[in-house]
Amino acid sequence: MSRTVISLAVLFGFATQAHALEMTPLVDASWLDQHLESDNLVVLDVRSSIDDGGDARSFSEARIPGSRYSSYTDAGWRETRDEVPGVMPSVDELESLIGGLGIDNDSQVVIVAAGTGATDFGSAARVYWTFKVLGHDNVAILDGGFAGWQQQGFEIDNGRVSTPEEVDFSASLQDALLASSDDAAAAIDSPTQLVDARPADFFTADTQSPATLAAGTIPTSVNLEHQKYIRKRDGAFYLDEAPLMTRINELGLNAETPTIAFCNTGHWAAIGWFMLQEVAGFENTSMYDGSMAEWTRQNTLPLQIAGGDTTTVGEQVN
Repeated sequence: MSRTVISLAVLFGFATQAHALEMTPLVDASWLDQHLESDNLVVLDVRSSIDDGGDARSFSEARIPGSRYSSYTDAGWRETRDEVPGVMPSVDELESLIGGLGIDNDSQVVIVAAGTGATDFGSAARVYWTFKVLGHDNVAILDGGFAGWQQQGFEIDNGRVSTPEEVDFSASLQDALLASSDDAAAAIDSPTQLVDARPADFFTADTQSPATLAAGTIPTSVNLEHQKYIRKRDGAFYLDEAPLMTRINELGLNAETPTIAFCNTGHWAAIGWFMLQEVAGFENTSMYDGSMAEWTRQNTLPLQIAGGDTTTVGEQVN
């Protein structure tokens, strides 16, 4: 149904958009187009400098009609704390950020990344995870991002962007979704599953992120490479569920077993968390926010290095 038909229906009293929409964690452009004028729906564009040409200027030049903008890298979704980059800010700060975007506890939020690569899906996944950690479940990601919306020929808006009216957003912290270094360390000698969402060369310690102090991974973890399941199709990047499920089965991961996803700084890990919890239907998945950037700053923690050998962080760093 077009937005014009929806508007006429509302005008003549034949329909109402006040009820909550039925939203899946991943929605497509057709679904969003059909519901774009629904009450309480907020389309949140999070393009930033990590995307191919994504930033505030790109948003002003071309965007989904009615969408709001919040830079993933610059608006305050993440911060550096105790020399660990990319961790979640305080609840108070996030409540202020989200309320300043005109998003309250009744809002249904669709997050839009650039859709130009596998990494920018992480921008949407990380913001999605943040909403979930804050107890806001009415949230989804637009599959294909803005590039997918544009490639499929849906309406594009441009020009001056209005500032939304600030509202109150109240968080209810969901600790079960947030893993610490202690949780990850305890998982090594427990049934809890550790999932490294980085590309394989990071997992095998052949490549080291500049955010970490040593190469390697957490012992007993398995490797679910995020970028293999966000694939280009018709000019945009979409999540490819079939090979993802195949790989999850190959790794022997159990959807009923507690699971912790991690990466270097909690960006790619957000993709891994989303794939496991929201796509594959895992029941108890958390994300290690500090990930290897934090892990490698604690000398006594174990580290699996090239060849599968296990040492300690201190032996690698010192």
